[in-house]
Amino acid sequence: MNIAIVNDVPMICTLLTRLIHEHSPHQVIWTAENGAVAIDKARQDTPDLILMDLIMPIMDGISATREIMSSTPCAIVVVTASVDQNADMVFSAMAHGALDAISTPNMSASASDEGIAPLLQKLAVIDRLISNKKPASRPPQIPAAQISREDGNHPLICIGASTGGPGAVATILADMPADLPASIVIVQHVDENFTPGLADWLDDQCRLDVSVARQGDKPETGKVYIAGGNKHLQLTSQLQFAYTIDPVEYAYRPSIDIFFNSVNRYWSGATTGVLLTGMGSDGAQGLLALKNSNNPTIAQDESSSAVYGMPQAAAKLGAAAMILPIEGIAAALIKLLSQQRTLSDDKAQRV
Repeated sequence: MNIAIVNDVPMICTLLTRLIHEHSPHQVIWTAENGAVAIDKARQDTPDLILMDLIMPIMDGISATREIMSSTPCAIVVVTASVDQNADMVFSAMAHGALDAISTPNMSASASDEGIAPLLQKLAVIDRLISNKKPASRPPQIPAAQISREDGNHPLICIGASTGGPGAVATILADMPADLPASIVIVQHVDENFTPGLADWLDDQCRLDVSVARQGDKPETGKVYIAGGNKHLQLTSQLQFAYTIDPVEYAYRPSIDIFFNSVNRYWSGATTGVLLTGMGSDGAQGLLALKNSNNPTIAQDESSSAVYGMPQAAAKLGAAAMILPIEGIAAALIKLLSQQRTLSDDKAQRV
C-alpha cells in the first residue's frame, strides 16, 4: 500500500515512517503537518491509506477526514495518543468516514515491542480489504432444515456497519423512541480498544441504553448492544451472546455475516437486518440469508454512504428489500415494528 501520514509532530511522522518501512511491505509516499496540507497532497497523490492525527493546528483531523472522504476518498485510520481523552473526536472522525482508530506507538517502539503489533496488524487487514489479495472465507450457510429456535420472541434489529458507521448508527438511534419494543444489536468494524468508548458515545446520542454485548447476556427490549472485542459476536441456541475466534482467517473481526447468520439460525421473533456504509462486502451474505428467511432487510443508499461498499454488495446480491438514505432508515424500522406487532396481535387473536 501507499501510505500517507498526517501529524504535526515531526518525531511521530519519523517514527511511523520508520516502523512502516522496517516492518511492513508498504511505503510512505508523503507526510503532512496538518489537515489543510493533507487535503492538497491527497488531491495531487491520493494514497491507499492515511494515518490521521486528530489535534493539529490550522485544520484538525476531523475536518480533514470529512473533506478527503468527500473529494478524494481513501482509507483513513485515526492515530491518537489517548482514546479516553479524545473519544468524542475519534468517533466524530469515524462518523465522517475514518475506517478505524489505533493508539500511537511508543516513541521507543521496535519490532519486538507489543506496542507496534496493533499498527502492523491493522495495516495487514486494511491491505487485504483494499487489494482483495485473500478474499475472506464465506461463513457457512445454515440449511433451513437444520435451523433450531427456542423462545426469541420479541423483535430484533440487527445492524452492520463499517467505514462511516458510527455517524450512520447515531443517526438511526437518535430517532428511536425510548420505549422501543425491540432489541438492537450493532456489529461495527472497530478496534477492540475503542468499543467501550463507542458504546458510551452512542449512548449520549440517543434515548436508548447502549452497552457492549457481554458473553452470556440475552437481548432485551429497549436495549442496544455493540459487538465488542477482537472476536466474532454470535447468538447461541440459548439466545445468549457469545464470542468466538472462528473463523480465524476471516478478514473482518467482528464479522457482520457471522452474527447475521447466527440470528437467522436461532431467533424466532421478528427480525430486521440493516447494512450500512462500509468498505468491503461483509454483511451482504448474512443479509441475504435473513431475506431468504422472509425477514425485512434494508441497505443504506449510495448518496448517504461514506463508502458504498458493503451496501452495494448487498444490493448486487438482491439481499436488500429496501435501499434507503440514512435519514429514512429509523422511520422504516419503526413502521416495520408497528406492522410486526399488528401481525403478532392478529395471530394471538386467531389462537
